[in-house]
Amino acid sequence: MIPKPTTKKPRTAPPEVRRKQLIDATITCIARKGISGTTLNAIAKEAGLSLGLANFHFKSKDALLSETLRHLAAEHRDMWLRDVQRDELSDADKLRSMVSSQFHPRICSRKKLAVWFAFFGEAHHRKTYRSISSRIDMERQQLCAELCSNIIAEGAYPLTDADEVAQTLEGMFDGLWLNMLMYPDKFTRETAERQVVGYLRLVFARHF
Repeated sequence: MIPKPTTKKPRTAPPEVRRKQLIDATITCIARKGISGTTLNAIAKEAGLSLGLANFHFKSKDALLSETLRHLAAEHRDMWLRDVQRDELSDADKLRSMVSSQFHPRICSRKKLAVWFAFFGEAHHRKTYRSISSRIDMERQQLCAELCSNIIAEGAYPLTDADEVAQTLEGMFDGLWLNMLMYPDKFTRETAERQVVGYLRLVFARHF
């Protein structure tokens, strides 16, 4: 007799699967209620897990919040670093790819933007942000400045400062992310990316 296929979900799962469920649920809860309105119980319920299991993987809400931010920062870094490591690309192509990565749907969703700005907005959690993400932010800005410096040397842009361009790009990324979060009907990923590339066309006319 052939056994009937089962549709029941397994009662157990690897720890990394459960942790990812809880991180995804944390992102959803923060996007709905902010950090202060997000509880460990609400996260567990959103993940479809027991509070005891959530406590087993993360001893506190703050521990889960920190791990969620680490997850987002690593995901973001992997995205913008991917093409920069490709030797066959020009420096201008690498910079263009870095811009695109800021507005990739996997990175630049309203849920995830809400989480980033929740950490920016609360003083206590701003410290957590600095401790986890500042190094990655500076790595991106320095790498961007290096690419700009190479483009300046190659294209003979004597009046252009690489560090200033990199800092301006960082400011544009943050500002456009905020606009997309606050005014989704007026600001889209596509229009935001076009605006940044438009700035690069003004600065590096012979490369963009």
